[in-house]
Amino acid sequence: MTVRILLADDHGLVRAGLRRVLEAEPDLTVVAEAADGAEAVELARTSVPDLAVLDVSMPRMTGLQAAREISRRAPAMRILMLSMHDNEQYFFSALQAGASGYVLKSAADEDLVAAIRAAMRGEPFLYAGVASTLVRDFLDRLRRGERMPNAVLTQREEEVVKLIAEGHSSKEIAATLVISVKTVERHRANILAKLGMRDRTELTRYAIRAGLIEP
Repeated sequence: MTVRILLADDHGLVRAGLRRVLEAEPDLTVVAEAADGAEAVELARTSVPDLAVLDVSMPRMTGLQAAREISRRAPAMRILMLSMHDNEQYFFSALQAGASGYVLKSAADEDLVAAIRAAMRGEPFLYAGVASTLVRDFLDRLRRGERMPNAVLTQREEEVVKLIAEGHSSKEIAATLVISVKTVERHRANILAKLGMRDRTELTRYAIRAGLIEP
């Protein structure tokens, strides 16, 4: 059986390199490529892949945001996150977003194919340094419906922060998210209050630390 793959990364050279790695395998084929998270969500719908490989940091919509949306729309689709960051917070955020595993870009030529095969078997993939027992415990708690620590910001607030940090005006954010300017301003005020911040500069620093945008 051929595994149909959606590849999403905002760097064309990275996508080309990953495609070469994947298509060297006779049973793997890349059926679609996306340059940002929003495009990945749309291509997940139209190209109907078996598995999506999503870069954590992308424009318009991050890989984590795209993973949550794809998981909601197509729960049977497998998802792997790809990142240059060996970051425990990103790793567990990826699992919560519905991903089966997390692959470091620095090891993608060695790990990505193995991660895809694990995901298609329904198994989590762990990059070097992450204890499998920790991940299994986390997934077991999710399956049992145990309460997980709440994120500081809601999904909508994360979307607003990302767009603010990318330099969009309130009017542009309202148009992108199909909400009113007044609602955008209310979100902005709530976000600043929750994070104890004062302005766009501090929000931009937060967005970088949280992986919503790249530095």
